[in-house]
Amino acid sequence: MSKRRKPARQTAQQPAKNQQHTAEAAAGAVGFSFGDPEPVVNGLADILGVYYYEDADYYTPPLLPSGLDTLARKNGIHRRCINFKVQQASICYQPQTNGMPKRDFARCARDLQTFGYFFFQDIRSVLGNTLGYRHVPALNMRVRPKGQHLMLVNGSQGRIEFERGEIHMGMQYDTGQSIYGVPDWIGGLQDVFLSSESTLFRRRYFLNGSHMGYILYTTDKNMDKDLEKKISEAVRQSKGPGNFRSMYLNIPGGDKDAVKLIPVGDIGQKDEFNTIKTISKNEILIAHGMQPALAGMAPDNAGGFGDIEKIQRFYRQNEVRAQVEPFVELNDIIGRPIFKFDFDTGVNTQA
Repeated sequence: MSKRRKPARQTAQQPAKNQQHTAEAAAGAVGFSFGDPEPVVNGLADILGVYYYEDADYYTPPLLPSGLDTLARKNGIHRRCINFKVQQASICYQPQTNGMPKRDFARCARDLQTFGYFFFQDIRSVLGNTLGYRHVPALNMRVRPKGQHLMLVNGSQGRIEFERGEIHMGMQYDTGQSIYGVPDWIGGLQDVFLSSESTLFRRRYFLNGSHMGYILYTTDKNMDKDLEKKISEAVRQSKGPGNFRSMYLNIPGGDKDAVKLIPVGDIGQKDEFNTIKTISKNEILIAHGMQPALAGMAPDNAGGFGDIEKIQRFYRQNEVRAQVEPFVELNDIIGRPIFKFDFDTGVNTQA
């Protein structure tokens, strides 16, 4: 049995003289940093795991659903891929009698692409016969023990509990757990973050007056505390376009080199924006299994992407078949084929 060890105490025994010098230097130095808060959505990968919430009697999803929902709107390429995959699956879907309407199927398909799982409700008559199936939004749905489900209302303030067998669930299987699914593009999560944050950085860069900020460096001993405080407050409170673009500073009797304006960086000389966007774009497309031609991308060369009809046929017969497999699997569970697909619909089948 392993024992938990107490953290070792830090006994930094530095000479008293060094400590005194450090304290004196710190007393006369004034410094502050600039930066933005880290977006909460970046922590999605850090909370991967399913736990049983005993007080509420349900299992928590492996990834924060609200974060995945926000992420679907955060990046244009990621959003385009989800939209295209949902549209292609909906085109191939063939509604059945007493089955699921195409509108509800499209919503289930979007939940599958966004969260990695979807839910739908079995609508029954008074006699217990199935009249059809209706989509249930996956954002607030939770899985309970013994095959039961519930929907959270107003965050976690209220809940709607469903009877056993009333809700059906489909998902992309996750090797880490079998209660919820995860989206098939999860391997490109960091690329979506990178592409989104690089766009936000570029936007802030232009709004800030086409520079990334400066360090105002002063060493004049003639600067009194009141002036030092005013400069500090002026820099702290400067926001919006044109930050640090110009500042008037008058120090009577001060040295000409006592104040220096040091640029943090020059994006004009080392602009990696296009490189970052290109790399993240390609990796997002790979994570979604999308061809650039189908994602509305502009070709980088004069030759283009090739025969678009062949690309579409390949996509329908391979990618779309795999995407709708979680629906097809439910036919055996329900006991009748309510999910049928025609992968040649609207496609030129001639070679």
